[in-house]
Amino acid sequence: MSPISIPGLGPLTWTEVVLLGWFILTALSVIYIAYDNFIMNNPETVVQKWGWLLVTLYMGPVAVLLYIMSDKEPSPGQHEQYIKPLWRQALGSTVHCVAGDATGIILAATITGLLGLPMWLDLIIEYTAGFGFGLFIFQALFMKNSMGGSYLSALRRSFLPEFFSMNTMMAGMFPTMIFLMMGRDMRAMDPTQLVFWGAMSFAVIVGYFTAYPMNVWLVSTKLKHGLTTVRKPAQTGQKAPNKQMKPGHTMAAEAQPSNSAANLETNPPGFEAKGV
Repeated sequence: MSPISIPGLGPLTWTEVVLLGWFILTALSVIYIAYDNFIMNNPETVVQKWGWLLVTLYMGPVAVLLYIMSDKEPSPGQHEQYIKPLWRQALGSTVHCVAGDATGIILAATITGLLGLPMWLDLIIEYTAGFGFGLFIFQALFMKNSMGGSYLSALRRSFLPEFFSMNTMMAGMFPTMIFLMMGRDMRAMDPTQLVFWGAMSFAVIVGYFTAYPMNVWLVSTKLKHGLTTVRKPAQTGQKAPNKQMKPGHTMAAEAQPSNSAANLETNPPGFEAKGV
């Protein structure tokens, strides 16, 4: 037990002190990602910007490192060339997967944890929620415009890529959750405890990296999109084209209010993908 005590939490163990430091870094990381994407207007699609924000909330400084390595524009006008390599495209594709799936899993884990359900039932509910949120909302709904505007068509084309990507993420995330949550410190099963959120964060990080190789393959076979560049008319000097373009190319896009549903359906500049 450490000598540190916080009102509402009481005396902290050294593990909790470390986790508290991690959560502070995570908060700073989320602020940075939000600032660079929405204030400095990194030229990405809005849905990908929200994906980075969610993943940073779960993965903290690890997500910031991945963002800088793959999607942050190094200097004005260089985003298109910077994101072209397959390994960077796949990092972005994995972010899109984890943002949707992990959100469903964490929401479900919080509810089942508060209800005190057994771990085996937790995992079934979390798998269902993760796959459902990832497929029906973050993939088919948010990306339907890039696949012709039909929700049913987007759902059909998203199913297999989401299934493959989701299961490789689960292959890393679920064993990590079981190891951390069913160990000596059973507080990791309780959403009111810091160790629960630490376990979830670490599990998402592991799940991201187990899903990455599958996303390399999915992007290389055009079953999923990777990263894209969206330029406003003022940045390109052109009117917004209606046709789709390949990843890494520039698309002039009319500005949308950042809090509108339309923003979450912003077309990635043309990627004639078979699925997202």
